[in-house]
Amino acid sequence: MRIGIDARFFGPKQKGLGRYSQKLIENLEEIDQDSNDEYYIFLRRQNFDYFKPINRRFKKVLAEYSWYGWKEQLIFPLLLNKHKIDLMHFCHFNVPIFYRKRFVVTIHDLILFHFPTIKNTTLNRIQYFFKMMMYHLVIRSATKRAVKIITISNYVKEDIKKELKIADEKIIVTKEGFDLNSFFDSVDYQTIFKKYDIINSYLLYVGNAYPHKNLEKLCDAFIEIRRKYLDMNLVIVGGEDYFFNKLKQYIKINQIDGVIFPGFVSDKELDAFYRGAKVFVFPSLYEGFGLPPLEALAKGIAVVSSNRTSMPEILGDTVQYFDPESTDSIVKNIITVLESENRRKEIIKKGEERLKMFSWKKMAQKTLDVYRSAMM
Repeated sequence: MRIGIDARFFGPKQKGLGRYSQKLIENLEEIDQDSNDEYYIFLRRQNFDYFKPINRRFKKVLAEYSWYGWKEQLIFPLLLNKHKIDLMHFCHFNVPIFYRKRFVVTIHDLILFHFPTIKNTTLNRIQYFFKMMMYHLVIRSATKRAVKIITISNYVKEDIKKELKIADEKIIVTKEGFDLNSFFDSVDYQTIFKKYDIINSYLLYVGNAYPHKNLEKLCDAFIEIRRKYLDMNLVIVGGEDYFFNKLKQYIKINQIDGVIFPGFVSDKELDAFYRGAKVFVFPSLYEGFGLPPLEALAKGIAVVSSNRTSMPEILGDTVQYFDPESTDSIVKNIITVLESENRRKEIIKKGEERLKMFSWKKMAQKTLDVYRSAMM
């Protein structure tokens, strides 16, 4: 069987989608050693050299078609047909409307169904209207035509069933994992912290700055925390983009001191940021899965998290929860963990057990099972 994987998002610079694609492919290489299947990994020029196959049955194919563009819709299917793909896996909802061969699709979330506001975009209102219209058209078409739909939590599965009217048996949940390979035995913390001008204790957030991530509310809460802990910093790690710049403007306008933006950092630097944090904070209003809190727990850091959407499913009773729409709730629960060494230890200990539930290898194996069933 010829299996194609749309890996144009492959790699850490493409945030959650990039990490998902990368870990899926790397673990498929490891677990599928004995079959006769051939894998065609479709990559863009920017990440083509980043993927280095270790399994001879994994072949790289250049697919220089930008996401959500007309070439993706019209020309990409021709490339897939050229390679005679038996089953295609689209790792995101942007499936070409005119692709008519057998495929599975991963739907990570339905954020735009729940946060369809002009605040979420750099486009003007007319452009945004057409963008939303195309989003609904493409995702409804993809989920209707897919042989199987993969998603990353039971919360998103129920969301898909409700919003897109998809039958339960068509949707398979393959929960994500966390990356133990990002642990480093020797890290020069002093050099890294000096580079980013970090000299005090700090709260940590890792991720993007999209509006549903609720970082403005976190910064509002940090004002109150800073009044109690004068030397506390808030470190927000993530690649520079429009939304990070907008958040920086918000901080400047509201004169919020002590917030540090390291930008996009290496894995070794990220490891240092996790391990050096006093508390990891995750204030999101909507998450399909929420990987950063698991990574924080894996590093031995106490987590204080939003109680919305998939977070209770993924984190269970491990962490300290807050209402992400209440500044008082965010402040209260962060301070509770900051002031209680016993509570921090309890969260970390429970986290060690919770982490056993999640594995990229398990996710890849379950995805491989989906491929097999999709061809029956």
